[in-house]
Amino acid sequence: MAKILIIEDDPKIAKLLQNYLEKYGYDAVITEQFDAIIECFESVNPDLVLLDINLPSFDGYYWCRQIRNISTCPILFISARSGEMDQVMALENGGDDFITKPFHYEVVMAKIRSSLRRAYGEYALKGKERMVELKGLTLYVERMEAAKEGSIISLTKKETVLLEMLMERSPRVVSREAILEKLWDDQTFVDENTLNVNITRVRKKLQELGIGQAIETVRGAGYRLIPNWELSS
Repeated sequence: MAKILIIEDDPKIAKLLQNYLEKYGYDAVITEQFDAIIECFESVNPDLVLLDINLPSFDGYYWCRQIRNISTCPILFISARSGEMDQVMALENGGDDFITKPFHYEVVMAKIRSSLRRAYGEYALKGKERMVELKGLTLYVERMEAAKEGSIISLTKKETVLLEMLMERSPRVVSREAILEKLWDDQTFVDENTLNVNITRVRKKLQELGIGQAIETVRGAGYRLIPNWELSS
């Protein structure tokens, strides 16, 4: 039974979501302590989070970033905001998907099932920590960290997934379509610049490890990781 944490300051919506989730066999927990969300998250240890944007004190973007510091569990934003920029910000701050209010519960359930499959399905870690290694560069997927020669950097969830794809297929090209499909369930509101921003961030993180100009843009195709760092060491 998957455990889902509901972070929604409208008690009526929160209760309706809880009732609907429990109807389909999920263990749904509502938080009412909006100044102690991280403490609640650590206590519940959910498999997935439904997170509103408009919350007391700090907004959902802030809390998403805080959760991402300690967990890679799926985070689905639920909000009455429907602008494209709101949805881009949700994804950029570590969210996995965006559901606009008012919503159909069937859509919510479908997105929850999809996110749980993506996170805990056939590709999920079972028992052993998952690592990807390439010529001295090690990616610790569950820790969201990369290391090289004793230096360690922290990554966001999307940066981790992106680097994992590039490392696993190196030096082959990873298509833009494959990256978009892996990082975002709904590509409707993901523009060209959003993916470029994520690529730029991964490049900057690699530079912190002394790896420069390793991610190559292949015009009209996608990106590939060239393991050239040994040549300069």
